Order: sequence, then structure tokens, then C-alpha cells
Amino acid sequence: MTNLNVAVKEWDDKIIFLHKIVPGAADKSYGIYVARLAGIPHDVNERAKQILAQLEQEHLDPEGQSKIRPKRDRHPKVDLQLTLFGPSEHPAVEEIRQADLSSMTPLDAFQKLVEWQKELKKPVN
Repeated sequence: MTNLNVAVKEWDDKIIFLHKIVPGAADKSYGIYVARLAGIPHDVNERAKQILAQLEQEHLDPEGQSKIRPKRDRHPKVDLQLTLFGPSEHPAVEEIRQADLSSMTPLDAFQKLVEWQKELKKPVN
């Protein structure tokens, strides 16, 4: 999989899309700006900005640099992208958490492991 993005130029607190596709992850999120262009209400955009700021704050490294969108000159091989939703957990994980392993015999525990392994190999809907 390859990350591509639309080249942009920032000028006078505005974004100009250059109609050019370039390799790599975008160094900023322009979704909120695009939403504003599309006529999304101001209150919705402001809330989106708050959520984005919170998500970015949660993903800072010890030096305060974003691990999500690294500067191009720092680690050019790293292409991470922030998602709004984390990966969903497999249903078997909660069953594993709830299992009372200390009350199982070694054979029961082994059989449970085999069952969980089969369950984890099934696709999640």
C-alpha cells in the first residue's frame, strides 16, 4: 500500500489545492478546511478542530513531536496516519479476559486455548 496526498500551498491563512498528487502522507489534515468549503456549519467545524487537537495531543512523542504526521526531514520512512476509530476488538478477547484460568485444569486450559485460537482465525463481521 502506498500513501499519496494532494499537494497544497498555504497562503494568507488559506489553503490552495494544487491539483497535483504527490507520494507520502500529508503533513497536515485538511479535512476540516474541506468541510468548511463544502458548507458544513461553523459549530461542527469548530468541534472537529477540538477533537483533532485532542487526538493529536494524545499522539505526541516525549519531545512533543507528533508521531502521527512526522516532519518530512525527521523520519522520511515513517508514514503513520491517524484514524478516527481504533481497530475493533475481536469478540474472543473479552472471553479470554473473563476466563477463570486458576480454576481450570491444565487440560481444560489447553482445550480452551485451542478453541480460542480457532475463534481468532475466523473473520470478524
